[in-house]
Amino acid sequence: MAGNSFGSLFRITTFGESHGVALGCIIDGMPGNLLVSIEDLKKELKRRAPGQHEVHTARTEEDGPEILSGVFEGKTLGTPITVIVRNTNQKSEDYKDFQGSYRPGHADKTTMDKFGIRDHRGGGRSSGRETLARVIGGYFAGLILKDVSAYAYIEQVGHFKLKEKTIHGADRGEINIPEKKMSDDVIVFLKECKKNGESAGGIVALSIQGVPSGLGEPVFDKMKADLAKAMLSLPACTGFEIGAGFNMAQMKGSELSANKKNFGGMEGGITNGEEITLRVVFKAPSTIGEKAKSGRHDPCILPRVIPVVEAMAKIVIADHYLRQTAYSPFLP
Repeated sequence: MAGNSFGSLFRITTFGESHGVALGCIIDGMPGNLLVSIEDLKKELKRRAPGQHEVHTARTEEDGPEILSGVFEGKTLGTPITVIVRNTNQKSEDYKDFQGSYRPGHADKTTMDKFGIRDHRGGGRSSGRETLARVIGGYFAGLILKDVSAYAYIEQVGHFKLKEKTIHGADRGEINIPEKKMSDDVIVFLKECKKNGESAGGIVALSIQGVPSGLGEPVFDKMKADLAKAMLSLPACTGFEIGAGFNMAQMKGSELSANKKNFGGMEGGITNGEEITLRVVFKAPSTIGEKAKSGRHDPCILPRVIPVVEAMAKIVIADHYLRQTAYSPFLP
């Protein structure tokens, strides 16, 4: 099936279903002789794993990675890397009522329309569980980007919004909100959502530092275009903006040019060496009401999507870094 791969020189292909035997990622284009830490990979996957907080889904998975190829004696071989994570806590009976019904806003009906068949257990390929494969890809992309730091955090959940500007790398607290008062309020709010079969959406902000100038390919493979595709490919993502974003609609040219940060670290779709700033909107999960109460669902995906947003950004930047160095050996 087309559409399961992303990237050009650094390319990931994800596979597996939410309630299948396993999910995984194939990474192609990975340079050789880079040190791999299985413990660091486990830590990244644990940041996304379900069942670690009261506001998560009740499904608990260890998400332990198994490296099947491409790594030897703790180093990358330069050959395709395959990593799988086995599903161990499926409860497919929780989804039996979904077999003959479609959830609005989910991929249930559209998947059936497209293929004439679907895996109703947890959403199959459209499940948020697919994103663990992206975290695997992001870990390996990070091995290429030694000087790049991606830091995402929750800026808004429902009507709760951060009041203070967040510093890159600040403590993100229990559920990836770097402001304790807001974090406490959101936890109470999401517990109520979970109890009542309700759900909530919000906004994730992303800061990327250490990206060299000159990455991005005109005309169709601009850095901003590939970052947009990376983020909008995430389940439940419905909006994306760079720098000042949609506020640019009401800014005069003189106001816009007065502060280079308004451009979000890119000019003409090519990185300018400054901090890249993005904001990504996620809708409320589609499973609500009694279906949410009887199954195992997140009332809000934002607390667990943070490492996924960071991973997709690193995958895009690693790909463009390799593309640039392929014909410009003088790039730092």
